[in-house]
Amino acid sequence: MAAASRPAQRQPRSREEAEAGLTFLGLIGMLDPPRPEVADAVRACRRAGIRIVMVTGDHPLTAEVIARRVGIVREPHPAVVTGAGLDAMDAAGLDAVLAEDAELLLCRVSPEHKMRVVAAFQRRGEVVAVTGDGANDAPALRHADIGVSIGATGTDVAREASVMVLLDDSFASIAAAVELGRSVYRNIRKFLVYLFSHNIAELAPILVATFVGFPLVPLMAVQVLAIDLGSDVLPALALGAEPPERDVMDNPPRSPREPLFSSDVVRRFVFLGTIQALGVCGVFFWHIHASGIPYAAFTPGNHVYREAITLTQAGIVVSQFFNALAVRTDRESVFRVGVFSNPRLIAAGCLGIALMAAISYAPPLQAVFHTAPLSPADWAVLAALGVLLLAAEETRKWALRRRHPV
Repeated sequence: MAAASRPAQRQPRSREEAEAGLTFLGLIGMLDPPRPEVADAVRACRRAGIRIVMVTGDHPLTAEVIARRVGIVREPHPAVVTGAGLDAMDAAGLDAVLAEDAELLLCRVSPEHKMRVVAAFQRRGEVVAVTGDGANDAPALRHADIGVSIGATGTDVAREASVMVLLDDSFASIAAAVELGRSVYRNIRKFLVYLFSHNIAELAPILVATFVGFPLVPLMAVQVLAIDLGSDVLPALALGAEPPERDVMDNPPRSPREPLFSSDVVRRFVFLGTIQALGVCGVFFWHIHASGIPYAAFTPGNHVYREAITLTQAGIVVSQFFNALAVRTDRESVFRVGVFSNPRLIAAGCLGIALMAAISYAPPLQAVFHTAPLSPADWAVLAALGVLLLAAEETRKWALRRRHPV
């Protein structure tokens, strides 16, 4: 900004008169540098497959300098389109510009241009987030899939038009919100895998007993309730609070049309549930056959039968403890993340096993659940089945990492 002065005896009548006879005093430079954390946030968004397009009313040279400083532009010759250039384009021409994978700067644009660009991206099937702080940004903020306004220095109009407000005015908060949102979605899927896998383990022994002609159920209804309401609730809640994985920002965005019960989720809980089902069916029928008693001779009060159904319930509870460790990560080994890095999950799993031990050994609970005491050898077998489940899932993750490296 240039500064000048001249003596004035009266109020100037026109602009030409006010600007005549001035003495130049100097230039004033104003600098609003980007925050230091913005460059890291831009890099994180790039890794996450998020395309960043700068839309500004500034001069193209100013916009390019700022964009290079924060990492939005890295190529020698980015695509630069001005508002006049947008006016000269039809819809097909604009779609062609947006379809290119080049770094794009839109400069000297008006609110109408911003709206047009947002609509063009949405027409291509993109999920569009718009950031802005002024009243002229309000139409684009309202029309975007996600309008993000600046909280501290932004206008009331922009805040009212947006669905998300940055209280710290930092672009890095957007990247942090994306990371947290992806982590929450992953945790919901882990929660589902954890719960549905043990449902297979509960159902399979009952179906197998029916097919082989065993006259009693390997798992009673009250035991199922104890598993679902007693042993599984707290570990499932702890999985919901799992911290973000290190690779959560290293994958492209998922499709908005992808169902929560995707094929990956179904395959995973069927894989884990099948291993659990084989384990609990194995320990139940192994204990029944080892007794040498014919199927027809078993009654609900038979001690061997009570031991067998206790093994079934304990097998599900113990394997679910290892299952919770297995589903903590989608690709990465849980040993690299740290087995004890989620202490709430460990505590919840141990509490479930302690509850199972009480059901097995406490006489009042034995009367309610029709259980019997388990020997140390029984617990060792059940722990081995849990380790086998964890090893199988770790092997699957290892194979996945080899086939599809990030």
